[in-house]
Amino acid sequence: MRLVPQPLLRRRTLAAAGVALALTAGPASAQREDQGLQLGCADDYFRLCIGVDPSSPDADRCMMRNRSKLSPKCRAAIGDYDRRTGSKSLPNE
Repeated sequence: MRLVPQPLLRRRTLAAAGVALALTAGPASAQREDQGLQLGCADDYFRLCIGVDPSSPDADRCMMRNRSKLSPKCRAAIGDYDRRTGSKSLPNE
């Protein structure tokens, strides 16, 4: 069995989760590169969308479809992102 070094695995994990976080109407690339969203929502991505390719539009749709199930930590990260960027990520539910 081949093991992936922890720092590399963590970067890949965060990158995969970040790819799934295009929750706002703004440019998806900016959201996907936002470390606050990556750190705040990685657990939610793996809990709610693990079977979805993180680089596909399906990952974005999965996170939106499950927005009512997002953790307080992820919601806080999205709120912080919105305050910093002037976005409105989570539409009224």
